[in-house]
Amino acid sequence: MHTVRIWDLPTRLFHWVLFVCVVALVVTAKVGGNAMNLHLRLGYVVFTLLLFRLLWGFVGGHWSRFVSFFPTPGRLTRYLGGRATTADTAGHNPLGALSVLAMLLVLGAQVGSGLFSDDEIAFSGPLTALVSNATVGRLTEWHSHWGQYLVIGLVLLHVLAIVVYRLRRQNLVGPMVVGDKTLPEPVTAARDSAGTRLLALALLGVAAALVYAVVQLGSRGALG
Repeated sequence: MHTVRIWDLPTRLFHWVLFVCVVALVVTAKVGGNAMNLHLRLGYVVFTLLLFRLLWGFVGGHWSRFVSFFPTPGRLTRYLGGRATTADTAGHNPLGALSVLAMLLVLGAQVGSGLFSDDEIAFSGPLTALVSNATVGRLTEWHSHWGQYLVIGLVLLHVLAIVVYRLRRQNLVGPMVVGDKTLPEPVTAARDSAGTRLLALALLGVAAALVYAVVQLGSRGALG
């Protein structure tokens, strides 16, 4: 058996901070009222995290890169046919990869629609002034209903998968906490040095700057 670093620290922090933020977003949306101020700020945090993960998916540790876990037909066929290699499952297995990509896409849609949403009571996204009232209405409807239900459904599916794999004596949570996995064969270890962590911090700063720039577009549009 071989102990290999699979999840670098930036990926692990991204995973857990995103989980906390998503749960808090659902709670604040249900509470409403003054909690919507926190909801808005949490939305900016998730926006920043998603942009960071997009960048990190190209330059991060080996198993955090999209190319290492993208569910190609070959990987899916081997996994579903019980012929998966160690490399197919060292990071996200093909089914897990589908879930991860779906979560990123749905959260991206939620963040995007939230920027243009207006509940006409306590919440107004920063970009509502840039589009028509009809567009605001459609995006608000998606954000507060179907989009929210999809997020909740994917979170529950993620938790169910963790439980199912745990019953099959496969621990998905532990490696996402400590970073290492014990595997029957050696595979490429993820880079997780001080240098890569500084790079991740720089990319997080870039992501935050992009989010700030997007939010400011609404301010300039309102003034215009």
